[in-house]
Amino acid sequence: MLDESLSRWRSARVVCALAGAGLLCAAQPERTRAIQAAAHYSDLYQVPRELVYSIVEMESNWKPHVVSDKGAVGLMQLMPATAATFGVTNRFDIEQNIRGGVAYLARLLKLFDGDVRLVGAAYFAGEGRIRKAGLGYSNVEVYRYVKRLTRLFQQKRFEVEQTLRDPMKEGGNPP
Repeated sequence: MLDESLSRWRSARVVCALAGAGLLCAAQPERTRAIQAAAHYSDLYQVPRELVYSIVEMESNWKPHVVSDKGAVGLMQLMPATAATFGVTNRFDIEQNIRGGVAYLARLLKLFDGDVRLVGAAYFAGEGRIRKAGLGYSNVEVYRYVKRLTRLFQQKRFEVEQTLRDPMKEGGNPP
């Protein structure tokens, strides 16, 4: 019983540590739901959590009601066609948005053989453009996005490794 409680406490502590601090989990229920959904769908679709967390952070900064000037909506900034492809009927719904976005990332990871740079470029600019040009796609905005995404992804991977080595360690940055 004590071992089970300790294990649950450590698991919650890791999720909350990834969210910045334990208080953040209680203080921001939408963000907590988003982190839990991101973790769940990352596992379900076998997409690295750190990649999903990085995309959400870059696209919406964990705010579910964001709308871009190009029409992308929600935590993962889904465009209408992408949302429809993955069965998302309400792009503002945290669960649906993350499910659709992670399913899309899973498809991109398969399409580009796990190359996070190409996945990021396709997520940002559209998979058709990147499929045609690959790494030869030379748009400055895409380059900046991919550079920032890979840096953030690597940083989050490092933080998770550190947390797994020392789960009792305080702190951490938001996923």
